[in-house]
Parts: sequence; C-alpha cells; structure tokens
Amino acid sequence: MSTTKVSAARLAPSKGGRRKLSLPVVLLLLAGALALVSLVRLISGANDVTSVGQVAGALELAVPIGLAGLGGLWAERAGVVNIGLEGMMILGTWFGAWAGFQWGPWVGVLFGIIGGALGGLLHAVMTVTFGVNHIVSGVAINILAAGVTRYLSNFTFADAPGGSSKQSPRVDEIDKITIPGLSDWLQDLQQHHWFFVSDLAGIIGGLVTGLSLLTVVALLLVPVTWWVLWRTAFGLRLRSCGESPVAAETLGVNVYKYKYIAVVISGGLAGLGGAFLSIVATSIYQEGQTGGRGYIGLAAMIFGNWMPGGMALGAGLFGFTDSLKLRGGAENVHAMLLLLGILVIIAAVWQLYRKKYVTAVVAAVCSGVLFTWYALTDQVPSQFVDAAPYVTTLLVLALSAQRLRMPKADGLPYRKGEGK
Repeated sequence: MSTTKVSAARLAPSKGGRRKLSLPVVLLLLAGALALVSLVRLISGANDVTSVGQVAGALELAVPIGLAGLGGLWAERAGVVNIGLEGMMILGTWFGAWAGFQWGPWVGVLFGIIGGALGGLLHAVMTVTFGVNHIVSGVAINILAAGVTRYLSNFTFADAPGGSSKQSPRVDEIDKITIPGLSDWLQDLQQHHWFFVSDLAGIIGGLVTGLSLLTVVALLLVPVTWWVLWRTAFGLRLRSCGESPVAAETLGVNVYKYKYIAVVISGGLAGLGGAFLSIVATSIYQEGQTGGRGYIGLAAMIFGNWMPGGMALGAGLFGFTDSLKLRGGAENVHAMLLLLGILVIIAAVWQLYRKKYVTAVVAAVCSGVLFTWYALTDQVPSQFVDAAPYVTTLLVLALSAQRLRMPKADGLPYRKGEGK
C-alpha cells in the first residue's frame, strides 16, 4: 500500500464519528437561520439589520477575522497552536502601511504578508526546532510585535508627511467593484422590507456592492485552503503531522518541514489580515488597530471545528455582530436580544428532547431573562453594544464546546526521530 493511502487510512474518522452535513442540509439550515432573522426584523422594526450597507460592513469586518482564523487553521492542522496570530496581524498592519504609502497598496499587501510570515517563522523556530511551549511562544510574539512596531514607527512614520509615532500617512485605496444594475435592483428590493425576500436581497446586495478586490482574494482563499488540505497529497501529509507526527515520520514524512511550511503560511495569512485592516478598512496604520481580532479569529477557527467552511461562518458571525454597532447600534443589538432568546429556547427544547433536563431548564431560564430584557427596554446600554462581539465570542465557544474535535497532536511536543 502507498504512503498516501496508509496516511489516509490513519486519518480517516472512525465509524462512530459524527456524520458530516450534506450541502442541501447546510443550505436548508442557512435558509432557516435567515428566516428567523427576518422574523426578528419584522417584530423589532430594526430594518437595518440585513440592509445592503449592514452586510457590506459586516463582510469588511469579517475578512481580517477570517484570515486570522484561516492562518490558525493551517498551523493547528499541522499540530502547532498559534496564539501569536494577534502579533502577526500587528506586523501585517505595520509592514502593509509602511510599504503601501511609499509604493502603492498592492506592494503594501505583499509586505504585510511578508511581515506576518516573519512572525510565523519565528514561532516555528521556537516551537518546532527548540520545543518551546506553543502558548508561551505565541504570547511572546504578541508582546514583541507590539513593541517592535511602536519602535519602528518612531523612525519611519514620525518623520513622514501626515504620519506620527502612532500612525502612518494615508495609503491609496485598492479598487472596489460593484455589479451595475444588479446592485441597484437588490437595494431597491431590500428597501421594501418584505419577509425573507428583502433580507436575501440585502445579503446578496452586500456581496456585490463596493467589494474590494482584496476582499475577493480573501474569500477565494477559503475554498483554496480546503482543496489544498483535503484534496492533495501535500495537504494529507501536513494534516498527518497534526494527527500523529510519529506515524507520519515512520511513513517518510519530513514532519519538521511540513510544520514550518504550515506555520509560515499561517503567519502570512494573519499578516494579510493585518494588511487588510491598514490598507482597505482604514487606509492608514494606527497603533492598536487589530483590537484583538487575532484572538477572535482563533475563536472563529475553533467554532468552525478546524474546518475552513465552519471557520468562515464563525468569522461572518463575529463580523456581523461587530458591524451592528456601526449602523443603528443600540437598536440593532436590542433586536439581537430577541433573536438570541429565540435561539436559546430552541436549544432548551432540543435538550429536553434529548432528556437533558437540567440543561433544558437552565436554557429556558436564560431565554426568559433575554425576553424580559427585550420587553422592558427600548435600547441596550452603549457599553454592551461595544462589548457585543466579545460576548458573542464567549457564548459561541461555550455552546459549541461539546462538539469540537481538534487535531489529536495539536500543541503536543514532538522531537525528530521519535518515529524511527
């Protein structure tokens, strides 16, 4: 039997594992979720929840989170925990802006990737070669990246026209595309506020209106990652390093090489997310610009069960929650209380069906609290609006923790020669 077939056999899930959802089932679930959001919109009157502008803003906020999550997926599929995504994003924002204001935005994108990849290379050297604890190494990179970029800004941006020690000069924008005719028609359809139809028009309209070319590239990276990791021999060997590096070594796989490749790519993707922030989202580098998006990207990856599609959905959820505060924030987040209450009561019924009575009662009580909060208030405090993305992160991770399966050797120490 060939090496690839043996590796595939070792990586195949057991017969008792979770059954994968088919595409029709996934589409049906998404349609049901959209119908529920549409119902909440009609009841609450928060018509901007699924508007074209809301969806476009959510997409722009979701892309850097998704790129960070995609970077974490590459590293952890090879068995390396990458807590340093935040620091690699910081390097991407600085290098992207530094090169972008001098030589143009696309050169800035390239340098942002290089900056993040350098952070990934450092993480690989410390964890793979020297066996440093992955969490310790990642935290060190986050601290180091913040300090290095602040130091470099004093020598570069501080003396540049329009710059300072904490921000860069403005970077030229990357071209945006809008599909003429279709975009206007969808916006008109969305403004009728019909059940489901207008919400669907708003979502599609947000995807075809003012779309940055870098956003298109970022979206394409999700299926490309899936194809490389799950449909090529290279991806199979890389994933084998995250499941059982000793077994992979006995089959002739150079585990160190694949771990290095994965972590450097991971850093490059996080750096691309950082460059997106400084070039597309704001057209300027600012200190503290990432705002914890590297950590949220890691949460999106975990929510997606270390799969590209699930990670993309998680990033979209966090981006949507973050965008609520930008357009009618208090009203939109208030409407989400009703949506959350409905979702929790559905979860309570499901737990009751599974005869988990304690969990069902707790969920029912939480749902009652949310419905009461919604009924007795017209808006939520501004502090809660600002905290909504982070609260969503905690809730999603808490609710999805029971169904997760990380790569078996993720974060475990490995030394070359153990498989011989």
